[in-house]
Amino acid sequence: MTPPTARRAERPAGTLSVLLTLAAGQFLMALDSSVMNVSIATVAEDVDTTITGIQGAITAYTLVMAMLMIPGGKVGTLIGRKRAFMIGCCVYAAGSLTTALAPNLPLLLFGWSFLEGVGAALIMPAIVALVAGNFPTERRPMAYGVVAAAGAVAIALGPLIGGIATTYFSWRWVFAGEVLLVLVILVFARRIADAVSEERPRVDYLGALLCAAGLGVFVYGVLRSDEWGWVRPKTDAPAWLGVSLVVWLMLAGLLLIWLFLRWEGRLVARHREPLVHPDMLRNRQLTGGLTMFFFQYLVQMGVFFVVPLYLSVALGLSALRTGVWILPLSVTLLAAALLIPRLFPDASPRRVVRIGVFALLAGAVVLMAALDADAGAEIVTVPLLLVGFGMGALASQLGAVTVSAVPDRQSAEVGGLQNSVTNLGASIGTALAGSLMIGALTSSFLAGIEQNPDVPAEVKEKAVVELASGVPFLSDEQLTTALNEAGASPQASAAALDANAEARLDGLRAALAILAAASVVALFFTSRIPTTQPGRPGP
Repeated sequence: MTPPTARRAERPAGTLSVLLTLAAGQFLMALDSSVMNVSIATVAEDVDTTITGIQGAITAYTLVMAMLMIPGGKVGTLIGRKRAFMIGCCVYAAGSLTTALAPNLPLLLFGWSFLEGVGAALIMPAIVALVAGNFPTERRPMAYGVVAAAGAVAIALGPLIGGIATTYFSWRWVFAGEVLLVLVILVFARRIADAVSEERPRVDYLGALLCAAGLGVFVYGVLRSDEWGWVRPKTDAPAWLGVSLVVWLMLAGLLLIWLFLRWEGRLVARHREPLVHPDMLRNRQLTGGLTMFFFQYLVQMGVFFVVPLYLSVALGLSALRTGVWILPLSVTLLAAALLIPRLFPDASPRRVVRIGVFALLAGAVVLMAALDADAGAEIVTVPLLLVGFGMGALASQLGAVTVSAVPDRQSAEVGGLQNSVTNLGASIGTALAGSLMIGALTSSFLAGIEQNPDVPAEVKEKAVVELASGVPFLSDEQLTTALNEAGASPQASAAALDANAEARLDGLRAALAILAAASVVALFFTSRIPTTQPGRPGP
């Protein structure tokens, strides 16, 4: 019986058009995370700014999303999930249009980082709730798998889409295309069923402020780790008491999150409406699903950071060919997300998640072994197939696991928590992979040239300065220019270039090693995943 406090639209069995509409929304939200990574220099030139300025815009977009995801989920509870979804789409479209027309960095920041970030914070938690409201319990694993796969495929195809647009048209067409996609989504969104609460809970403004500030400060610290250093500050990086500001920002963020949780507990004790009910965080199944989401996105974004760099820098592929070589990952990801719930509807979620984690681990290890400057597509394809299958297996289960852990009326709050955790995992995964890669590359390259007496001192000094400043890779072209300017002999040039090639591989192996280690750690948390599908009787 429907509680008197809730007014629900009739729930359909879940149609293909509804699923595709929600998946398109997830695809759009994820696309901006990777589509401009291959076009940063071109965008910077067009809006008359620096590469650092564009990287700052990308960072700010992630930051705004991370800060507003949980409050965005609460907005869906207040005004209705469908309305929040559609309003978010309109805000996002306004941001995309502003970005497409932006003549300078301030307008780019306003459109891309702020408006699109706010739109995403309304859309993504609503998608989680709308899947729960439009699909019966037994079909949710398939629906969540499709939605999650759409986001991961967007990240994988982002460099290819950005490369094609920048090479043959303009990067601005990517954002113009997003506006058109939003219009299509809004047309089909009318078929989505909604669930609106007749009660009007009070808005926890202080909780929203503490939550946004805590997540924002923590994620900002993580995003600055490459530039400032994790613990030991890099040259000219801000520090306090000899420790990188990254540590202090992360500690400040954790303190604010602790104060937020204490405040939420106090509201519950006073019988007032919290932003996030503390009991949700004591739910073993929910926290297990959220933890696995964290590790999934940590590994996923780390792979999407490392592999394109390997293909484009180590193998020298263009942006287009890099995108094509990543396609096998997208194929197995989609196949696993779609087919596992269809072919094995009664499979144990815990078993599927563990298989997915093992596939991620195996893919990372095999890719480490396959890394070579002369590797071909056939060598790289096998580990990418494994990684894609692992991501798809996790995507097919985790959404249903987290939402089924709480009543449907809390699905929007779960969506906010889920997307905050995935943003956190993605930020840490990219930062960890990047910092370890740069650290290993730097030490390997400097060790290779410092012991070679034929390499001129000027070249060694230039390499130290470039790598210490945070340059991810010292390209062969940059190194050759420095060697020629220093008048190095052919033997010294060859030795330095060999050291650079080996250092790149060492850096990439180090990054993959930490991702493989994260997969192993994730296995310890799979015991919190249930052994039966939602809505089905236990063994």
